[in-house]
Amino acid sequence: MKVNLPELLWYGNDTVELDLPDDWDVELCPMRGAQRPELTDQQIADAIQSPIGSVRIRELARGKRKAVVVFDDMTRPTPTYKIAPMVVSELIEGGIEEENISFVCALGTHGALSQVELRKKIGPRILERFRVYNHNCYENCVEVGTTSRGTRLSVNREVMSADLKIAIGCVTAHPNTGFSGGGKIVLPGVSHIDSITHYHLEVPKEALDSVGLGNFDRNVMRFDIEEAARMAGLDFKIDVVFNEHGATSGVFAGDFIEAHKQAVAEAKALYSLDPAPKDKDVVIANAFAKPNEMPIAVLVGLLGLRGLTGTVAIIANAPEGQVIHYLLGRFGEEYGGRQYPVSAIPASLNLIIQAGYLDRTFADWFSNPEVVSWTRNWDETLQVLKKTYGAGTRVGIVPSATMAYYGG
Repeated sequence: MKVNLPELLWYGNDTVELDLPDDWDVELCPMRGAQRPELTDQQIADAIQSPIGSVRIRELARGKRKAVVVFDDMTRPTPTYKIAPMVVSELIEGGIEEENISFVCALGTHGALSQVELRKKIGPRILERFRVYNHNCYENCVEVGTTSRGTRLSVNREVMSADLKIAIGCVTAHPNTGFSGGGKIVLPGVSHIDSITHYHLEVPKEALDSVGLGNFDRNVMRFDIEEAARMAGLDFKIDVVFNEHGATSGVFAGDFIEAHKQAVAEAKALYSLDPAPKDKDVVIANAFAKPNEMPIAVLVGLLGLRGLTGTVAIIANAPEGQVIHYLLGRFGEEYGGRQYPVSAIPASLNLIIQAGYLDRTFADWFSNPEVVSWTRNWDETLQVLKKTYGAGTRVGIVPSATMAYYGG
């Protein structure tokens, strides 16, 4: 059986072919919205110009002096290079001078983007015309206040200096907040490391059962995010949802809470696995949309195994490697950021990571990366699997495991 999976989103958006034994019991487990059509540029513009719970950006801009556009980083498939020029046109139409528009990449605790990455993400023309800054979670943040859940909020100084704050991001299934997007562009996106640490470590303790992959309605982390973003004065948010190939299939713009709720409702319909892998011996989880944050795919794969026991094979073709993560990452042989190690690979799991651009730090979010079996291509991965599995092996394949979730 041959299966083609998407890969290399930021490097040409290609496919990789997997050839599996014919005597294996293989089930493809796509997202429900896998083949949802891609929006045209005009459809994207129409969504931005017909906002939810808000007037247009150009109306918000009237009488304002300085605007900042906050955007997500290379761990998200958001086509900022398409959307940013549309936002700029609205701002200028509203009367804001071009020299008073700046851009800030909402890195949270991720490493800074290079100019090569920024050209991919936001487009060369924006870089030529406007000042584009990386967020620094350790410096140049200003106190905003304290949320009702005790997060002392300190936000990027450039962002807070603007009297109009616009943000561009996306919604994917998320292991903490249920779904990304919305006010998450502020907390943790452009917040100080102390604010981010409290939000990650202390806020979930209030209701641990409310957080987790696909859990949105009662999520206390989401509530803290929304309160923080409102305190910081986020005026307008654009959230994108995708099909299984990373193409924009929906745009929701306007008030960051109202637009986000509608985006999440769409994401639930798009990203739910149908069928979801269940009771498998092996789950092949393709970390296509976010290969540089491939540990998310491990969870999706693990949940599809029989009794959480078996093998997960992650396909993580990330030429840039895993994202630098100052909160979760390892920065020495036995130490790391404030939340390191975020987890360990359980003894019941045999984990294979297929990485065409391999380095020794690829699995350092885990406390025990030494248990990983490493391969460089599908032929090597299949040889490892065949040492354990034969005829009748129950296999599930998740084509985009860093976007999908086990929904209803």
